[in-house]
Amino acid sequence: MSETPPISRSPAKKAPAPTLSVGEFFERHGKGLKLTLEGSKVGYDRLIREPTINRPGLALSGFYTYFALHRIQVIGKAERSYLKHLSDENAAKRFRELCRRNIPCIVISRGDSLTPELTKIANDAGISIFHTSMVTMNFINAATVRLEWDFAPRTTEHGCMVDSMGIGILIRGDSGTGKSETVLALLRRGASLVADDVVRLRNIEGREIIGTAPELGRSHMEVRGLGIINVAALFGVGTFRTEKRLDLVVTLVPADDMNEVDRLGMEQQNFPLLGMKVPHVELPVAPGRDMAQLIEVAALDQKLKSLGHDTALEFNKKLLKKMSEQRKSVI
Repeated sequence: MSETPPISRSPAKKAPAPTLSVGEFFERHGKGLKLTLEGSKVGYDRLIREPTINRPGLALSGFYTYFALHRIQVIGKAERSYLKHLSDENAAKRFRELCRRNIPCIVISRGDSLTPELTKIANDAGISIFHTSMVTMNFINAATVRLEWDFAPRTTEHGCMVDSMGIGILIRGDSGTGKSETVLALLRRGASLVADDVVRLRNIEGREIIGTAPELGRSHMEVRGLGIINVAALFGVGTFRTEKRLDLVVTLVPADDMNEVDRLGMEQQNFPLLGMKVPHVELPVAPGRDMAQLIEVAALDQKLKSLGHDTALEFNKKLLKKMSEQRKSVI
């Protein structure tokens, strides 16, 4: 693991929109979606461009004015029944017209299969055909969830991410600010490591950001002077999580570099990330300060705020009320 570079106060750049080939989709999700290949192994390099599923019912009837050709096409019982009610020649004509579109692949649900003639038409057009034993709607729901994860906007941040008391915390800071030592102290206090050095972040449907670690570095972290350590082996499997929702960003800043320190916490700072604003706290680092304890308190304070209790605002209201009462008594 490389040394953490200097941090930037500006948000990370958004990564390009991901693409997913049919082959990658089958490799990642084939087992979970109970997919098996039917016919020839063709079309694996075709791209899935939209994270959802389409049923080509109207398309099979010849209506292509609005056709979601960038999506996986699922042929369920209704579509198969329609094709069976057509003559063999007409069914082949309609299916050939569907395969002329630049669709990624076709999935046949409920474990049924197409006729050998229709399968050959698809394979000749360079389109893979899979079938699944799942009910059509169950497959659509399960596949959509997986596709939304694959296509979610993503970025990476240099730092460490932990789960402390149910709050997902991204800890940022320049090299030498003590991120690793702080994380180790948090682990001894019951926190769980999510990622070290490189944190991968995804925006799921614009409602939450999920952080994970690169697969190779999961459950490991680098500590200066010790090298790479296995957190799960040293502290137990309970001190490691594969993913966690991001609730708070903490930036460790040398005390000498901070011009002003917020002593009241009246103004909520936010860290822009993947189109969302995540609560942000800057903590000055100085000799003798227990950074792990401060981050724990910041996590608890964030949990209180999520429940509708803002300590600084509540204290300010009490103070204003007290001042108002004293002014009235003087008058």
